[in-house]
Amino acid sequence: MKLVGRMLSPFVRRVAATLNLYGMEWESWPLSTATDMAEIMRVNPVGRVPVLFLDGGEALVDSAAIIDHLDEVAGDAALTPRSGAERRQVMQAVAIGLGAADKTVAALYEGQRRPEALRWPEGLEKLLGQAAGGFRALDSMLDGRQHLALGRLTQADVTAAIAYDFACTVMPEWAAGLAPRLAELRDRLNADARVGGTRFTG
Repeated sequence: MKLVGRMLSPFVRRVAATLNLYGMEWESWPLSTATDMAEIMRVNPVGRVPVLFLDGGEALVDSAAIIDHLDEVAGDAALTPRSGAERRQVMQAVAIGLGAADKTVAALYEGQRRPEALRWPEGLEKLLGQAAGGFRALDSMLDGRQHLALGRLTQADVTAAIAYDFACTVMPEWAAGLAPRLAELRDRLNADARVGGTRFTG
């Protein structure tokens, strides 16, 4: 399999970490939406990463759809339960993690990538407040617990830890100290080479 996108993206990285945790073979095709948009548009019509090319040539887009397929292949080893209350518990935390990641990306673009004359300070403040709300909610879920759901490693942990790691990478002063329990979870997961080995190195 071939995974399109740089590991700076938390959405690409959570797919990469999931592939590693499932022991699946894959290679990286580190295209950037900042510099390789024309090439990305050829593999995903909306110009987004990640894209995962399966061994047969089929291309899957969007991290949620990709991980849904990987879970199906992983079977009982899947990091997200197949149904019921346990699945809802994991998916709720995943949704909050993805939402926080989305708002962090939007804040990055509003505060750093948009031309200074066109920036909207109030909009940036709102985005950062939404991202912070998500990370703090995840942090509170970890009160007295090692994992976000089910007392074991799930996709909730992978997604939340990678989302917060992204925030700490692109906006370190803002993110520092925001979610200390989530930071501990991030550090534990990054100590596992299957997750830590996917960190963006430039």
